[in-house]
Amino acid sequence: MNKGDISVFEVPGSGAHTTEGADPVVTELIRNSLISAADQMKRALIRTSFSPIVYEAMDFAVVLYDKDIRLLSQAPTLPTFMGTMNFCVEAAVKGAGGPGNMEPGDIVLYNWPYNTGSHAQDAAVVMPVFLDDGELVGYAACKAHWMDIAAKAPYCTDTTDIFQEGVFFPGIKIYRRGEINEDILAMIKANSRMPDDVVGDLNAQVACCRVGGRELVRVINRFGKEVFDASIELMFNHAEQTTRACIEKIPDGRYKARSGLDNSGVDDVKIDFDLEVEISGSIVTVDLTDAPDALPGPMNCPLPTAVCFARVIIGALTDTLYFTNEGHFRPIRVKTRKGSLYHPLPPTPCFMFGWAAMPILEGTIRALGEALPELVPAGSGADIMALIWWGNREATGEPWAAGSWNPVGQGGSVHDDGSTAIHVALAFSRQGSMELWESKCPWLIESYELAPDSGGAGAHSGGCGVDLEWRILEDCAITSTIEQTRHEPFGLDGGLPGRSNRAEMLCADGTVEPFSKVTDLKVSKYSVVRLMSGGGGGHGDPAERDPEKVHADLKAGYISEPFARRHYPHAFAS
Repeated sequence: MNKGDISVFEVPGSGAHTTEGADPVVTELIRNSLISAADQMKRALIRTSFSPIVYEAMDFAVVLYDKDIRLLSQAPTLPTFMGTMNFCVEAAVKGAGGPGNMEPGDIVLYNWPYNTGSHAQDAAVVMPVFLDDGELVGYAACKAHWMDIAAKAPYCTDTTDIFQEGVFFPGIKIYRRGEINEDILAMIKANSRMPDDVVGDLNAQVACCRVGGRELVRVINRFGKEVFDASIELMFNHAEQTTRACIEKIPDGRYKARSGLDNSGVDDVKIDFDLEVEISGSIVTVDLTDAPDALPGPMNCPLPTAVCFARVIIGALTDTLYFTNEGHFRPIRVKTRKGSLYHPLPPTPCFMFGWAAMPILEGTIRALGEALPELVPAGSGADIMALIWWGNREATGEPWAAGSWNPVGQGGSVHDDGSTAIHVALAFSRQGSMELWESKCPWLIESYELAPDSGGAGAHSGGCGVDLEWRILEDCAITSTIEQTRHEPFGLDGGLPGRSNRAEMLCADGTVEPFSKVTDLKVSKYSVVRLMSGGGGGHGDPAERDPEKVHADLKAGYISEPFARRHYPHAFAS
């Protein structure tokens, strides 16, 4: 491991910007107007997109930035995209020739993973926003998941370089002065297995950005440019102060925890490493420099997403995750090592970027929790548990594809039991309904239920995982992204771990085939695919659990009687 070439990322402070002339009441009106503008972008995308992964799962980010690429507002969708878009917008504009080369009506397409933080399928559309006099005042941007853009498979867990992961658009104008570039559109269609869906979603992203640009101009015109500029500085400063005040409540110190991954995706070598969280006054530093060198498979996480996950967990701990802006990020520092798991360099593969980032979230919680168990919950199932399906319909030969995350249990806390059927990294997202799945895909959902005994025992127990079965009605293939099968969801303060994630296929001939991460797994007609997601860890000594809660869990089916008698014998004392 090369310990040199350390990189520290942090958001600059207020610097030379002034708040002179800003009124707190007007500032609040502007802040809420910007939040509304981002929400209108979100609604426009949901209403016009083609793919359920966009309009149902909300696998996208919509943002407004000022001309200095500082976050004005971001609509709540996937926390895994929270605060990543500054890297993306900056790189997209640079790739298209810089701010001086931007004109009204231009829209830039960008999906280079090391600056989006995502795989190639998360394509970003960036639109410069101008006032009527031609002044550049900001950017409206949308990053959304395209179902396919010519990777070696519609979803990949075994790539060995970035060029197996899709086609790249390094900041090119898909629209120039309002006119679409038909050559680029033809290239997109030619490099997708599902061109109609991709083009439909691209058009929805363009509409989304146009809505955002229109609303940003409306807000500036309503209040005046000078008032707007001063007010957003006050808005940023207030957000910074809010975050700093929360961080100051955590005792200073360096907190360390062990975290890890099942493997790199191309081997079976378990990966474990330490991360540290340092609290110093009102500044928090997430130190990822002990992470291993970049892995040979796609389980690498580009810098923007490493920074994002640090922002997400600190935002959750400080109660500033909702409606964030640039000021909330100023007290957060992220240390990485170039060429490592959390700062990979080209051509390192990184298709599974989000799964690689999960240990940041869980490791930060564990580092703080082992020293301050009253501050955070116990561990979760810690995985998106996504399955991506594709094939050709028997009757028509038409290609189809579908994908969805699946929920895990969350850890218990000092306040309450852990939640069930949710995932922190996918808050604000929705899982498609069973009716939607069965109407669009050749399968039947045979069972979908909370898994008894999957949550860890504790004074406050972990939330349950989920057991889910699909019966496949036509031959197809899947990519399984299931991780954290070799790491138990940790308990805190005497609580016990929850069950780990796992999956298997009951083949038509009766054999059972376990699987975890796998690309292009062939699934024959009438096979059953079973997914068993992890539960949350328990918090506190199980002997301290209220006996009435134990019996209520038994009645609800969350735990079995043998489990209850083993872990909570005091609840059965006469």
